[in-house]
Amino acid sequence: MKTAWKGIIVVALIAAIAVVFGLKQRGQGQEEPPTTGLPRLVDLGSSTCIPCKMMAPVLEELKKDYAGRLRVDFYDVRKDPGAAAKYGVKLIPTQIFYDAAGQELFRHEGFVSREDILAKWKELGVDLSSGAAQAPAFERLKPAKVDERPKESICYMCDGDINAKTLVTVQTDKGPVRLCGPHCYFILYSCLTEDKAGFEEKVAVTDWATGKPVAMAEAAFLSGEDETTGKPWIKAFAGRDAALGERAAAGGSVLTLAALQQKEMSHRCGFCDRACYPQDAAEVIVHGNVHTWGCCSHCALGVAARTGKDIEVREKDRLTRQPIVVKTFEGKVASLEPASSVAWFGQRQKPDGTWTSAGCFHQGFFTSADNLKKWVEQNPYETGRLISISQALADKMKLSPEQIQKACKIGECAPK
Repeated sequence: MKTAWKGIIVVALIAAIAVVFGLKQRGQGQEEPPTTGLPRLVDLGSSTCIPCKMMAPVLEELKKDYAGRLRVDFYDVRKDPGAAAKYGVKLIPTQIFYDAAGQELFRHEGFVSREDILAKWKELGVDLSSGAAQAPAFERLKPAKVDERPKESICYMCDGDINAKTLVTVQTDKGPVRLCGPHCYFILYSCLTEDKAGFEEKVAVTDWATGKPVAMAEAAFLSGEDETTGKPWIKAFAGRDAALGERAAAGGSVLTLAALQQKEMSHRCGFCDRACYPQDAAEVIVHGNVHTWGCCSHCALGVAARTGKDIEVREKDRLTRQPIVVKTFEGKVASLEPASSVAWFGQRQKPDGTWTSAGCFHQGFFTSADNLKKWVEQNPYETGRLISISQALADKMKLSPEQIQKACKIGECAPK
């Protein structure tokens, strides 16, 4: 009898141990890590949902950049459904913000960018800045060199030097507007808000052979591409015979004004509708299958605001030409390659002391703050400041439909 009771007790103990072990296995991943006295960010998602995947690099960056100041935990609710019940999660991904004592401060559903996470911690009164990796502040609000170039030698559109052999002049009620070449003319033309009928009658180009002005409507044009960069070039001539003569030496195609205009206007910015060359522009992929362009890096981001869709921007570092890829999700930066990339926001001070954008020719992306600073050093007339690419996107997303409609438009062709 005693032997039988002993057997029953042993079986009962084994069963109890099995139950406890089973409970631990079911609850694996739900156990609270021991408190470390740090604020904590908990992300509950999965390895399969799209916004969850976009959160993964954000979480890894926060872990690395704020090690010792912020604890970041991730739970895959598909593999561990108990975690969803424990944290009261209804949608994934969900992020929960805890203070250092373990008190929940805030929760968010859906993708959230690194910048928004840091802004929320700041709003909650939690300072993570001490010793953490942050985008270095940099600005230059006064040119490093006084621009002493004669006004008539500076292109109205791009601020570049005017080659006398490619000068284009537009007559206006306020005086002549001088452009460095036909391409900058077509950029200006694409931005005009006035009636464009007969506008070319106000325009004179320069005969490449003689250096004399020729009415644009009467000129012949030779168009080709640089063998090294692939960037188009354009030469104007008083007549077709002169253009054919130059073609024998330089190559290219002889075009009428109508044919040249069609070619120059074939690529337009997906944000501001400005004419651009693909060689100079950022490639923008909208919603995974529609391709367009951004005449500058900031306008490329603006395509997300104009379309209301997720985009991918493929741009190049303005100093090194290294590739930079930005992907957005619901109006936020979802991924950035390389993660160290930053933006230059070119600005100019107006006579009343306020600051405004310096225009598309003075904006850019860089793979690092060091590259940006080197580029600024090489361009002594540039003024502006370093901002994050997330901030550049946020600035565009704040624009109203009316502001987007007017973006980069020239109300009247007036000299500076």
